[in-house]
Amino acid sequence: MQKPPQSIDFALKETSPKIGAGAVTGDKLSSTYDLVEQMQYLYVRVVKAKDLPGKDVTGGCDPYVEVKLGNYKGVTKHFEKKNNPEWNQVFAFSKERIQASVLEVYVKDKDVVADDLIGRALFDLNEIPKRIPPDSPLAPQWYRLEDRKGDKAKGELMLAVWMGTQADEAFPEAWHSDAASVGPDAVASIRSKVYLSPKLWYVRVNVIEAQDLVPNDKSRFPEVFVKAMLGNQALRTRISQSKTINPMWNEDLMFVVAEPFEEPLVLSVEDRVGGNKDETLGKCVIPLHIVQRRLDHRPVNSRWLNLEKHVIVDGEKKEIKFASRIHLRICLEGGYHVLDESTHYSSDLRPTAKQLWRPSIGILELGILSAHGLMPMKTKDGRGTTDAYCVAKYGQKWIRTRTIVDNFMPRWNEQYTWEVFDTCTVITVGVFDNGHVHGGAGGARDARIGKVRIRLSTLEADRVYTHSYPLLVLHPSGVKKTGEIQMALRFTCSSLINMLHMYSHPLLPKMHYIHPLSVIQLDVLRHQAMQIVSTRLSRAEPPLRKEVVEYMLDVDSHMWSMRRSKANFFRIMGVLSGLIAVGKWFDQICNWRNPLTTILIHILFIILVLYPELILPTIFLYLFLIGIWNYRWRPRHPPHMDTRLSHADAAHPDELDEEFDTFPTSRPSDIVRMRYDRLRSIAGRVQTVIGDLATQGERFQSLLSWRDPRATTLFVTFCLIAALVLYVTPFQVVALLAGIYILRHPRFRHKLPSTPLNFFRRLPARSDSML
Repeated sequence: MQKPPQSIDFALKETSPKIGAGAVTGDKLSSTYDLVEQMQYLYVRVVKAKDLPGKDVTGGCDPYVEVKLGNYKGVTKHFEKKNNPEWNQVFAFSKERIQASVLEVYVKDKDVVADDLIGRALFDLNEIPKRIPPDSPLAPQWYRLEDRKGDKAKGELMLAVWMGTQADEAFPEAWHSDAASVGPDAVASIRSKVYLSPKLWYVRVNVIEAQDLVPNDKSRFPEVFVKAMLGNQALRTRISQSKTINPMWNEDLMFVVAEPFEEPLVLSVEDRVGGNKDETLGKCVIPLHIVQRRLDHRPVNSRWLNLEKHVIVDGEKKEIKFASRIHLRICLEGGYHVLDESTHYSSDLRPTAKQLWRPSIGILELGILSAHGLMPMKTKDGRGTTDAYCVAKYGQKWIRTRTIVDNFMPRWNEQYTWEVFDTCTVITVGVFDNGHVHGGAGGARDARIGKVRIRLSTLEADRVYTHSYPLLVLHPSGVKKTGEIQMALRFTCSSLINMLHMYSHPLLPKMHYIHPLSVIQLDVLRHQAMQIVSTRLSRAEPPLRKEVVEYMLDVDSHMWSMRRSKANFFRIMGVLSGLIAVGKWFDQICNWRNPLTTILIHILFIILVLYPELILPTIFLYLFLIGIWNYRWRPRHPPHMDTRLSHADAAHPDELDEEFDTFPTSRPSDIVRMRYDRLRSIAGRVQTVIGDLATQGERFQSLLSWRDPRATTLFVTFCLIAALVLYVTPFQVVALLAGIYILRHPRFRHKLPSTPLNFFRRLPARSDSML
């Protein structure tokens, strides 16, 4: 089914940035920054000062350094009463915005009234050396300070001044002139940073049995279950069927945990004594660092652990030692991949245990160049502003670009590299507005501007893709374009044989197939893994905030959405449209709409019946020719967010309002009632379709079930006659006669349904037994 093209405003655009790798596809340049445009910066590293003179009555000074270039001014922190201070701070001034010919570096003494000048050093910009990595860093030198008249002053300052690019190792930690308005407390929140997801493990707790439990009420049969707690995750077994003091369960409980292990596993054996009342019969605490790590499906050794019980005596907690025990198998599962993102666009499929990793098959290089047309995301001093930064996630590595302050057309020009272990993975790039640049309150959030997903298997090896991707965000009012992001992307394959061999391997590690987890289990564990990853990354410095991580991982992708359901229905129709088209074509052949084509099909059919060994080669040759024919129209660019496919551009406002509703709902009762009734009507149609499918299946079952004795008698008799006829008649003759009958001319057809179809529709189903 050919869908109409989406709006040109939401389409992908090919670009031609001035990057090192842009001229020749696959050119292996020595520069590590060949996917971005070079940006020139003037770097000033202020290391330390010595022999500074005292400026106050006590003979001490409170020194700091001011680096000034035209209208831009950077300031180091100041020290109290220190004549030999050390700063070791780097300042970076964008060459594009330099409007001065002299760099001025002042050493000042902080004072209550007015800061005193201790001395200064001046540098002519034409005399500053250039440095290109991988050259060694420029060694700082001592400069004698001079006063405003140019005479020598007391004290010396150690500095290094050079011209470089964003490839310089000083770049990420430098103070940038672009962010001169940012306060010292917020500088850390605008720097670029690389993060690593915590290493995640599944914890399997196989609760086997308990022995010698001591219930408080010995006059009743205990109803015992085991509750397991790991951090904020809580699971429990079912109530044991054996209602004795030696209950058995043999039940698995699965948790997600991240290294380093912070919380122990706490098991408590509990007795259900009333409707909502449980009594603890014993507890045990198991630190995870002593738990065995399992790499395959071989069972681990079971352990007996003593249960401890505490009682309150005279207001004090006392431990009772007794012989109750619990029998367990506990292991950290290293053979599974812990899913922390949606399986449809996973960026990593490797098992937890590093010993099981296969060698990498290549590297992925991403150049985040710039964005343009960004929308104002907040207001400052009565005008709209945006402080944009990018986050990219692939595998365990997250990167965050620096924040470009107050700019609707930010230029980052930062390049990053990832190892690739499987091409059937997806890299996600998101753009966000930094809500903490100007000292945002604790409740401030980083607003989402949009994101792009790119599947590596759709990329040609060693080709540089330079495109401008639309940034699309769905709002309750509809889909909005919030700007465009320009990126350069290259996948370099290190081993073609290994890459092609990957297509024969299962997508997930083998433990997922040997000991599969249920769909419900995987959903719960994925949710827990997402929460752990977002919590850990939000504790980094600067933090990768929870709302950013959740948006990148698509935390809410499993929630009900009428729009998404419609989109998935039409995707299914699109898949089936090929079969429907073949069916229509065959119907035209059978009805002789084009006699010449029908005659040719007759000839081909007769040849295949007479020479059946040609059937499979013909099918595969036909598929080969279709593939070669379609090669001319192969996609020339990576896929991107499609508003038509997502049904985002035609969604009803009420459907979008429902999609953005909280869980549980926060809407008024009349709206909830209307949506519930709408959902019931849709579910009623789905229920009818499922019932019709069940009816057709039950009719097939009733052919031989004697539910309708006359129909089964007719079918059994027909089967006997057919067996005898087919036994004495060559198969080719039967196939030839059947084919000619199906392809017969319309003159020999009539519009009534065929006899076999009439017979099938008369067969009984179990729908008449339904209440």
